[in-house]
Amino acid sequence: MIMVKYAHILPSEKFKIFIIKWRLAVNWEVLSYKKYNDKYKEKGTGKEMKVTVIGCGRWGSFIAWYLNHIGQDVILYGREGSKHMSEFAMTRSNGMITLPESIILETNLSKALESEVIIISINSQGLRNVMKEIENYKVKNKKFVLCMKGIEIETGKRLSQIVNETLEENSSVSVWLGPGHVQNFYQGIPNCMVIDSECEADQQFLVTSFSSDLIRFYYGDDMIGSEVGAAAKNVIGIAAGMLDGMNLSSLKGALMSRGTREVARLIKAMGGKEQSAYGLCHLGDYEATVFSKYSHNRSYGEAFVKGQEYTNLAEGYYTVKAMIKLGLMYQVELPICEAVYTMLYENGDCKKVLQELFDRSLKKEF
Repeated sequence: MIMVKYAHILPSEKFKIFIIKWRLAVNWEVLSYKKYNDKYKEKGTGKEMKVTVIGCGRWGSFIAWYLNHIGQDVILYGREGSKHMSEFAMTRSNGMITLPESIILETNLSKALESEVIIISINSQGLRNVMKEIENYKVKNKKFVLCMKGIEIETGKRLSQIVNETLEENSSVSVWLGPGHVQNFYQGIPNCMVIDSECEADQQFLVTSFSSDLIRFYYGDDMIGSEVGAAAKNVIGIAAGMLDGMNLSSLKGALMSRGTREVARLIKAMGGKEQSAYGLCHLGDYEATVFSKYSHNRSYGEAFVKGQEYTNLAEGYYTVKAMIKLGLMYQVELPICEAVYTMLYENGDCKKVLQELFDRSLKKEF
């Protein structure tokens, strides 16, 4: 229809018309969502509540800032004497953002656990120890939210499973996942994320309470797929960095396509929904992980193949060990994860390992 209607117009003019129509559609979506946000705020569903964020690193401090920004009563907890908490105590800043005085800095875990919602944002492999500490306080009627991505290496368990092992009466666990870098959010650049939970009421409460013009939340419906997909994308991020470091960035398209397929197979084998791999928690997070200069996992992969030191946390380094474990447990072939594992843990020659990966036997794409 469009080609017939505009047949007399030059190709360059057709493109301009397309761009104008696309911008109008995007603006309508933004306006519609803003109208939706205003609507639920008027109804009071986004009520102010007391929230504690456990973990004052890059992501945890952003969450505290964000929730305070949208009107929540926020406590940021960190261990006494920790580097990040000491910085905030002295300057209220981590070099990227300055926390307003309305955010309470707390080093007493007992006081921190008094909040209605407890958000945890720490190194994934340290979650079990933190939950053991929390278990000592026998806290009840809490909504735990995990803003972290990973799988426990020793057991192959998802992070929500670890939390569920220690939950007290009338408490629940949800996950807050998806794309986005704190640097972009601090600049006011919006993104879409997901909140998933086995408790539908808490999920709805969190989505309506935490949504804003800066972060649009979607409802997840597959905890297995959401958690495994979110963790696995960090492994793909390391692989992408390795390609960058070897001047093979043009292969990132193939990496994303095949990486999503192998993660989808694993999710299905574990009892989750295969299509979850194509949602915001995995494929939707690739731009932020596979291409961004802010991605720790991508940067680590690039530094690794170049023989350079990298000191920031790259969760994919730990997750790949767990992925190999899950592949064996559920008898799913994970060629990209296996290649990354070989390079990181078995001193495999990067060029040779990647060549073997691309020399795999010919087969149908799907």
